[in-house]
Amino acid sequence: MLKMKTSNKRGALADCLPNLPGFSLAIKLCAALLVMVMALFILMPGNAWALTLVSNFGSNPGNLRMYQYVPPDLPSNAPLVVALHGCTQSASTYDDETGWVKLADDYKFALVLPEQKSVNNSSECFNWFEPGDIERGQGEALSLKQMVDKMKADYNIDSSQVFTTGLSAGGFMSNVLLATYPDVFAGGAPIAGGPYKCGIGLAAFTCMNPGVDKDPPEWGDLVRNASSHSGPWPIVSVWHGDADYTVRGSNLTEKMEEWTDVHGVDQNPEKVEETENYIHKVYEDSSGKALVETWVIKGMGHGTPIDPGTDKKQCGVAGPYILDEDICSSYYIAKFWGLTDGSSFKIISPADGATVSDTVSIEVSASDQVSRVEFSVDGTLDKTDHRSPYAVSWEPSMENQGDHTLEATAYDAAGSEIASDSISVTVGGNGSPIGATFSNDDSQDGYVKANPDGSSAAVGSYEGWLGIAVGRGSDGKFNRAVLSFDTSSIPDDAAITKAYLTMESRSASGDPWGDPTGNELVVDVKDGCFGNCFIESGDWSAGATASEVAKVAKFSSGSQNSSDFNNVGLEAINKTGITQVKLRFSQDQTSTNYIGLDKGAAAKLHVEYGESQLVKLTPQKMLTP
Repeated sequence: MLKMKTSNKRGALADCLPNLPGFSLAIKLCAALLVMVMALFILMPGNAWALTLVSNFGSNPGNLRMYQYVPPDLPSNAPLVVALHGCTQSASTYDDETGWVKLADDYKFALVLPEQKSVNNSSECFNWFEPGDIERGQGEALSLKQMVDKMKADYNIDSSQVFTTGLSAGGFMSNVLLATYPDVFAGGAPIAGGPYKCGIGLAAFTCMNPGVDKDPPEWGDLVRNASSHSGPWPIVSVWHGDADYTVRGSNLTEKMEEWTDVHGVDQNPEKVEETENYIHKVYEDSSGKALVETWVIKGMGHGTPIDPGTDKKQCGVAGPYILDEDICSSYYIAKFWGLTDGSSFKIISPADGATVSDTVSIEVSASDQVSRVEFSVDGTLDKTDHRSPYAVSWEPSMENQGDHTLEATAYDAAGSEIASDSISVTVGGNGSPIGATFSNDDSQDGYVKANPDGSSAAVGSYEGWLGIAVGRGSDGKFNRAVLSFDTSSIPDDAAITKAYLTMESRSASGDPWGDPTGNELVVDVKDGCFGNCFIESGDWSAGATASEVAKVAKFSSGSQNSSDFNNVGLEAINKTGITQVKLRFSQDQTSTNYIGLDKGAAAKLHVEYGESQLVKLTPQKMLTP
């Protein structure tokens, strides 16, 4: 029997109310969702490019609108990108604002920009939490697939190069498309979204914040069971801000686990790059092909990161939830998908991913119109060549061991410029001590408060205001902080010789070091996680691998280093995954006295180790557009 759907598809879960027991509670929950959505997703309209409304693209069971952007002179067998807006956004506020129109013009691919209707969802969110819209062959998922079919029929789209991305509700729905139509989409890029089927109905609350934790095979099975497809699977680029308190950053980890499991690779990245404003990890198969990547943007809240400007790696128009974070996510997503590979100006030597030690020649391919080429290392100009063939010598021995980024920029006589795609090379070592700095993972961190005996433990709720609290709060409870660091890039056979913490103060009340006199702020270390790798009440009393391995001297503002970890603490640092530390006072205060550590990725774990083999470090300079 055909099941008919009403035209109003429970906008923002509103229609769930009459069917729920505890009607007044349901009203409060649904009202809370509406307030959250309206407060956090309302976006100002932008200057729309020439989008074209497309009608008659199929049966459209999800009752969506279809807009397209087709650049001039689109070649046959061009790629296609489906870009999905967030709640209360529209197709016209997610085209040039995010840079996708500029990229479509530069690299000659077509765009589909679906649009939700308020009759389907009162906040105009794609219904990623509705069972009838997230299954293959049904609802909104089928409508979106029919838009792809329409583009293939009208423009001879390359079926092997169809991709999808989206923000928030659009990010969740892009993940739905990857799971339900892996035979249609070659890749995806959810931004500030979550795993497939992480929250149905009111469980969407929990999925968004604090997030749902499952083992990788559990997430993988949800994708594998969504269709009869057996591979190959879409490649996935996952983006999230570490200060996103609308859809918590733990969702990035869960999506990574979901898609690495689907691809049959482990959850240890082959490449890690960290700068002042992002952490980028790449998960590869045995042949070195990148299958999954994650980008954590430091200090970014809920939104799509952009970098306004005219350079080819810049894009976007800043606005609410379209955030200027000095990185154009759309460009790097397109690069991950292989859509930027057509540039004729590129570095041809050394090879991307090469290991170097002695003097090397950096060479580029360039046309006759080029008058000079500038070569940069880690974003800093190194040398310039004014004659063809354009090449310069580089001395890796003058650089720190580890990963370095090489880039070239060509100029013609009129001053016009074009930049190459950057490549990464690894400078080998000779057994000298190596230093690495790891930022804490804000999505997994926080503080827990409890009575002195550990009873009535609860996760603290003032992190966004006061910071991560340690000491006695005004409620008489005793706070302990938990910080997480991904230390998996340390070689398995490395001998760690030194480690210490750096932390920033966000707030303070009284003197927790002086109550009682001689009180000490101590550091416990866990090889792995105290619990489930996200902040939870059980972390307060969970045992550590090594206790009181270091101390933190009194401070109330600025930054402070801990003492060096003792030998037991060094041995507790996890070389294959997460290392967590717990900060607590050795004695209970008698009155309100605490310090609040700065949230976000403000804490650092500094590690030194000796290693005779080649090692990887992460460059600390910001990405240069």
